[in-house]
Amino acid sequence: MPDTSALRHTVSRRQALGLAALLWGGAAWSQEPSPLEKIKARGTLKVAVYKDNGPYSDGPASDMQGLDVTLAHALARQLNLKLSLLPFDAGENMNDDLRNMVWKGHYLGYGPADVMLHVPVDRYFMGENKQALIFGAYVREHLVVLHSPSKIPSVYNPEDLVGKTLAAEQGSGAASALMGYRGGLLRTQVSIFKDGIDAAKQVLSGHMDAAFVSRAQAEAAIFAAGEKDKWALSSLTLPGVMPNGWPLGMAVKADNTALATELDHALAALRDSGELAKIFKSHGLTLAAP
Repeated sequence: MPDTSALRHTVSRRQALGLAALLWGGAAWSQEPSPLEKIKARGTLKVAVYKDNGPYSDGPASDMQGLDVTLAHALARQLNLKLSLLPFDAGENMNDDLRNMVWKGHYLGYGPADVMLHVPVDRYFMGENKQALIFGAYVREHLVVLHSPSKIPSVYNPEDLVGKTLAAEQGSGAASALMGYRGGLLRTQVSIFKDGIDAAKQVLSGHMDAAFVSRAQAEAAIFAAGEKDKWALSSLTLPGVMPNGWPLGMAVKADNTALATELDHALAALRDSGELAKIFKSHGLTLAAP
């Protein structure tokens, strides 16, 4: 009989190589794509923005307008992706918003998005929400007093507002700070409106003497009215109000660090090219360094 040992050795070696290739191929096939790879394969960037949050994001879901909407378009374009907006109603608190729109999704099946805009970049807040990665501050927001110099020449302290009619946004920290100052010194002078832009418009129309609102809300109202030189924006320090304002940025799911890095680079490119400043200017807003 012929010696078949060499043949058996060859066959067994081929079998081993084939089995190794099969195992390697199976492992590669079963490897889960990363979150960023899934986004790029989909071809769209899902961005969560607040409803009824002018001048950042407002209007019907089919035609949202505002700075955050324009920024979302620019970020998606930088990543060579199409944009899919996910407008949502604010929850009881921002912890709920991050859970619903960033790392888990709403129990009704809405979300999560790939990234959420208009998120406070705050160390304590980050510590309370470890399931989300918060980063990419793109502006610093402040509270200001909007007033006409002809009615109120200057505002240096709350006492300068005694006897004046004051407007503030419903449920806002600004309203609480005004009404709570010195046991309610200004309480009877404060009228509450549905949002800060509406409160600012009361001043522009002459119905109120001053409004304590965010700078963006005041500037948006002035921009829409086209009367920039007639109005003053004054800083006011009150207990419970952050004197240096608060930075606004983005949030992604904690394990999606690759997307956060790409978005950071995209934001830097928009800032370096001057496009970010142009976006703010197009909405009548000041780009305050975060």
